[in-house]
Amino acid sequence: MHSGSRPNEKCEKPPEVEEETALQMLLELPAGEKIYRQDRSIVVKLPARRRTLTTSWLNGGYREDLECIINNQIPRGVKKGEELEGGDVSAYLSLLAAKLGFDPLKSTGMLTAANMMNVAIVSKGFRGLEVTAIITGGVEINGGRVGDPASYYQENGSHFPLNGTINIIIVINADLPEYTMSRVIMTATEAKTAALQELMVPSRYSEGIATGSGTDMIAVVCDMTSPLKLTDAGKHSKLGELIGKCVIEATKRALEKQSELTPISQRNMLLRLERFGVDEAYCWNVASHMAGDNRKMRFLKDLRELAVNPLLVAATSAITHLVDEVSWGLLPETSAREAALALIRQLPDILQSNQKPPENLLNDYDSILDNLVYMTAWLVKNGTMGEKWS
Repeated sequence: MHSGSRPNEKCEKPPEVEEETALQMLLELPAGEKIYRQDRSIVVKLPARRRTLTTSWLNGGYREDLECIINNQIPRGVKKGEELEGGDVSAYLSLLAAKLGFDPLKSTGMLTAANMMNVAIVSKGFRGLEVTAIITGGVEINGGRVGDPASYYQENGSHFPLNGTINIIIVINADLPEYTMSRVIMTATEAKTAALQELMVPSRYSEGIATGSGTDMIAVVCDMTSPLKLTDAGKHSKLGELIGKCVIEATKRALEKQSELTPISQRNMLLRLERFGVDEAYCWNVASHMAGDNRKMRFLKDLRELAVNPLLVAATSAITHLVDEVSWGLLPETSAREAALALIRQLPDILQSNQKPPENLLNDYDSILDNLVYMTAWLVKNGTMGEKWS
């Protein structure tokens, strides 16, 4: 997250107000690009002679004649592209551009379910170079890991699920050739993925860590009139560094505003286990078959308190990483299980429990995560914790 201002660095945070219809200027960049919010859209109005590279259905790909880039929050209740005004995404964006006062033939856009009030804008500079990232994001519904099982197969038609999406617009005040603009997309995508990994965002379609959503979009803008000519946007270049820092920071800020997803909110055992199908109901089902009083509401209350104990979160993080490394082929399952069980057996001492679990609580036949749930459920139900509980 942003740790303070530096020369040539700006972070624009829109005011926290309710949705509105009037045009609200958010930021005007030194080269003349204007970023504003109008109705349910973020609009980047472009001066003449801008190169653009976008993944949009409307005038997507490489262009040199676009007047604007629109990021639009879809109308409430719309679930599919054919439900949009105009009957499909391209027609809807054309109509939207006209309503906002632009030529549809010289406009491009992207769609999302994210609220435009939650946009994050981050600018960073070095000497005469400046990069700005304008990002909206949501991953609570549609977050996934590349290579997850597909949701559909497209053939001779169109299909567009309108769910949570991370939309990225990058504006660079330098002149970049087409191939370098393509490299900007690669670097920005890596940065977005890094932000999600640093937040341990779970995939909604597998047991993996999310790398994005299934509907993410991006647009890159550069200035053909700039005397600054750059040809490298990779990680070794200063341009690549600025792109990475802007996108990581803006992605995190957008997710915090849209979904209240932060490093602190993710410091929770239950959230770390969510991608493996472990939740409160699963833990209670395990605990209800153990000896002791079956008081569900008391159990759930104590479980929620214990789940945010940093010591338990740290142990859970280590154990789930062992599970990940087994799935990636980096560790044999027998070695990972042995290491995980050793750590799980230490949890009562780590958490300063005044009770000792029965010898047969854990076993070598059930999965690593099942054994972790057994121990956690037993501690919540039977273990009297010391000061480290909180």
